[in-house]
Amino acid sequence: MVGPSRPVFVLFGSSIVQYSYSNGGWGAILADVYARKADILLRGYIGWNSRRAVQVLDEIFPKDAVVQPSLVVVYFGGNDSIGPYPSGLGPHVPLPEYKENMRKIANHLKNLSEKTRAIFLTCPPLNEELLLSSTSSALSEIVRTNATCREYSEACIQVCEEMGLKVIDLWTAIQKRDDWATACFTDGIHLSSEGSIIVVDEILKVLKEQDWSPSLHWKSMPTEFAEDSPYDLVAADGISTLNPSDWTFHREREWA
Repeated sequence: MVGPSRPVFVLFGSSIVQYSYSNGGWGAILADVYARKADILLRGYIGWNSRRAVQVLDEIFPKDAVVQPSLVVVYFGGNDSIGPYPSGLGPHVPLPEYKENMRKIANHLKNLSEKTRAIFLTCPPLNEELLLSSTSSALSEIVRTNATCREYSEACIQVCEEMGLKVIDLWTAIQKRDDWATACFTDGIHLSSEGSIIVVDEILKVLKEQDWSPSLHWKSMPTEFAEDSPYDLVAADGISTLNPSDWTFHREREWA
């Protein structure tokens, strides 16, 4: 660990989380937005379903940890929704079990601390045609449809509403773009930079709207070592300095 201590945000999920620092991904964007405000930790595992997530909850989120996360963003469901194989192998998790697993994850996070908040992401839609053309021949046929993604998305929303948790309906949010099927994915499933922008917009919207204490919205959080210094950049008058701690001009997009 390095100090001083900052709030910790953990991104927990399958490949959409693991790849969230690639291709202008949403994890990388959050790390930039929260620079000098919070540490963004990646706990993403390609190919995982909610069943595997439940198995490792105590290892990833130990209840006796000295520092507990301020925020956990959770995504599971896409792999759970893959059609079952006759052998019983593979990532498919039946819908009732998926819902129960999401409840287990939510309850575990709720019990970490009174200050730990959680946001759940539903299954995004997928581009079935692009998925078929990009799937490796090393894999058995993957039965994955937009219709089943919607079923698991709705199941996640139902669980979160029952438990009073914040949930982002990515299945709907992404499809608000007319060109979502081509613009928002790299391979039909995983998010492009355009798809990631939607995820970040939705997460920041939730964080801005909540009356959580302390606030976890980036504009409300203190910037580390933000005090004025004689070593700051010198202003045009040559006799004063400009504090650059909260400058954001380097970003192509100004986040809300």
